[in-house]
Amino acid sequence: MKKENKKLKVAFPHMGTVYIAWSAALKKIGVEPFVPPYTSKKTLSLGTKHSPEAICLPYKLILGNFIEAIEGGTDYVAMISSPGCCRLGEYGNCIKNALTDLGYDTKYIELTLYDGLMGMYNFLQEISGKNDPILFARAINIAIRKVFVLDDLENLLSYYRAREINFGDAEKNYNKAIKMIKDANTTKDLNKAKKLAFAEMKKTSIDENREVLHVDLTGEIYLVCDEFSNQNITRELGKMGVQTRRSLTISSFLKDAIIPKLFRKGETHLQRAFRLAKPYLMRDIGGDSLECVSDVAYADERGIDGIIHISPFTCMPEIMSQNIFPAMRENCDIPILPLIMDEQTGKAGYLTRLEAFVDLMRRRKRKLSMQNNDKQVSMTK
Repeated sequence: MKKENKKLKVAFPHMGTVYIAWSAALKKIGVEPFVPPYTSKKTLSLGTKHSPEAICLPYKLILGNFIEAIEGGTDYVAMISSPGCCRLGEYGNCIKNALTDLGYDTKYIELTLYDGLMGMYNFLQEISGKNDPILFARAINIAIRKVFVLDDLENLLSYYRAREINFGDAEKNYNKAIKMIKDANTTKDLNKAKKLAFAEMKKTSIDENREVLHVDLTGEIYLVCDEFSNQNITRELGKMGVQTRRSLTISSFLKDAIIPKLFRKGETHLQRAFRLAKPYLMRDIGGDSLECVSDVAYADERGIDGIIHISPFTCMPEIMSQNIFPAMRENCDIPILPLIMDEQTGKAGYLTRLEAFVDLMRRRKRKLSMQNNDKQVSMTK
């Protein structure tokens, strides 16, 4: 009997729910996705142990993900690379060297997203050993579609979580919805799963009269999107009656880096960043700093109750962003809470800061509401 060809196992690092999208693309081309255990304290401990002390939290968590994946039996570890001033562009070589020094012989491969669709095509070609444009187009299509659906579900979760009567119901329904999206393998199945997933979320009993605050989350994209590294900030804020919106998402990144202009609808995040950040920051200085500065102006423009800036310790672009925020107060009257995260960040102090910020926003909102009522009364006299 002939032995069946063993499928290659490929692992990506975790960042929120993005593993669902890349798993779908790999399955489509006949490659087995290896999903390492979701990021945990063990992951952080492994990454920190084998990382330079002053390097940022995302690097340590990604390295920890790779170590767990290799020990779990993956054949490849795949890293996303980026050009520009951010250290992310150098992390690939650093991680590759770290894994070699640890004695692992697993193959390492990089996916350069800023090469657009061609970068994804070349990656799939190298991984699979195939050269099938139609197959790869289907793989890229299902992955991108899943990213957008997953981000929409995140927004729905935030809406229901801030208003739910029994805390935890929204998350239970969200987990069921996520499974539906995960099991969809074709565009047709995904469209059906999306309707069912949204219907599942609507089963959450909510108090429509609850006073809800609206907060935008900005900062370094990994920390904004990954619930372990930001200590599940959206859940903690949801408990306090706060509806959050992630300013940086995988879908917004894809619109700028992957999706051709012909298929984009409206202004992308990066285009808005160049438009709104101009008075305070004239050029891109690396990382997500330009987007963060513009996100403050955008939140103020929309009358949002507050904005939280989440960044890793030692991240220079985000340090620059935080130094620009005070200069923006002359034109942007919005509360800003900067949170700097690393492996030493404690839960208790973190929650205390969130509670104080929510209390500040709530008192400010009520004060503004009273002032507007007084104005209306005086105008009617």
